[in-house]
Amino acid sequence: MTLLHTVLALVLSWTGLYSVLYIFSIGLITVVALWTARLLLRHAWYTHKLSCFSKPQTRSWLLGHLGKMQSTEEGLQRVDDLVQTYKHSCCWFIGPFYHLVRLFHPDYVKPLLMAAASITVKDELIYHHLQPWLGNSVLISNGEVWSRKRRLLTPAFHFDILKSYIAVFNSSAKTMHDKWCRLVAEGKTNLEMFDHVSLMTLDSLLKCAFSYDSNCQESSSEYVSAIVELSDLIIERREKNILHHWDWIYWKTQQGKQFKQALNTVHSYKMSVLKDEDGQGLTDEEMQAEANTFMFAGHDTTASAICWTLYNLARHEHYQEKCRQEVMDLMEGRDGQEIEWEDLSNLPFTTMCIKESLRLHSPVQAVTRSYTQDMVLPGNRTVPAGTICLVSIYGTHHNPTVWTNPHEYDPQRFDPSNKKSQTSHAFIPFSSGPRNCIGQKFAMAELRVVVALTLLRFRLTPGVNPELGSSRVRRLPQLVLRAEGGLWLQLEPLNTPT
Repeated sequence: MTLLHTVLALVLSWTGLYSVLYIFSIGLITVVALWTARLLLRHAWYTHKLSCFSKPQTRSWLLGHLGKMQSTEEGLQRVDDLVQTYKHSCCWFIGPFYHLVRLFHPDYVKPLLMAAASITVKDELIYHHLQPWLGNSVLISNGEVWSRKRRLLTPAFHFDILKSYIAVFNSSAKTMHDKWCRLVAEGKTNLEMFDHVSLMTLDSLLKCAFSYDSNCQESSSEYVSAIVELSDLIIERREKNILHHWDWIYWKTQQGKQFKQALNTVHSYKMSVLKDEDGQGLTDEEMQAEANTFMFAGHDTTASAICWTLYNLARHEHYQEKCRQEVMDLMEGRDGQEIEWEDLSNLPFTTMCIKESLRLHSPVQAVTRSYTQDMVLPGNRTVPAGTICLVSIYGTHHNPTVWTNPHEYDPQRFDPSNKKSQTSHAFIPFSSGPRNCIGQKFAMAELRVVVALTLLRFRLTPGVNPELGSSRVRRLPQLVLRAEGGLWLQLEPLNTPT
């Protein structure tokens, strides 16, 4: 009798389990079917609403332009093709998941970037992947949270504060230049710029923002290496596999585990330099998020801008000599070789060369936004609320309907006498509007100091990339613009700093 009861109990238990599994399966299939139906209906709705924009050829109605956006030299050339063909804007679908409008003309860019912060949202396509790294910082947050943080952080970039940073920029640049002189004395005249300049800008940032002397220029930096790895992984996640856009899948992959490992390195470094000050109105978590954002955005973008400015001047000797003469005239009669705050406004041609480099090789290639309400653009076009607007800084800066010979380096574009003829929002290296780059004055001050002192101490010519065996440069648009295999320049010391 006991055996019979046991068998019956097992049969009933298995029958019950089967029933539960069956019901669960039906429920799961129903949920997936409803989700798929909603996804396809949403895709059809956006396809219809965005029909007022030209649409480049797609793989199919469902896949759209999936896989066609690439962060390579060829990817930038495809942006050139889009700009040449569509002049101002086009729609872009990444499968049925993301619906974008790509914009690359000042008249279309301006109403979006100048929109009130209260209706502007940082979208999930780009900024969601940055959140584990940068937290809910001023770069990523929205609404009242963003407004409060921006208000609290803005005083840190007041002119009176920036004046005190000039001495730091001078000191960090001199440390880098002394190191270059030692390398040249050893016969190493062909140097990769990003390796050196990134450490120099990190050194400056840590001293200015955290009063922390890291001595990072004298040794390789695990932090800088981790930043580059995180940048690579974020771009790969965005472009290579659409399934990696979902966190619950990505964190289980090998790339997700690599990301967490690099993230631990970055966060550990941040904690070693972060100082908690009372009465600043930010919680510990908020301060850590802002510290991560400042340490990345405050050094990596500026390093890119400095490297590409030096590269462009190395390729155009006559502009380089004119800048150098301007700096020498400024420094005439002085005992030392330091740039002062008052000097920054007395470097007009050097500033023109920096701005033209920011146009031609903008550190950030695009920014994305979405809006809580429909946005009206020229030509009776409307961007529906929730659509991702990809404002192409690169496309705007290289648009032949906006700039004559846009791929040529011509600092005269930024001669003050030409300013009136320049279209509003034709030049947007720091974005624009209420959500523009909070640190742009900091960046421009450091750029002018470092470029001026570099030209005073060294003559620059194009170097040889050991990987390519030539001086050819292939652009690499990651989170900031780099170069494949690095950006190499030949250095010739002029006045060894004493």
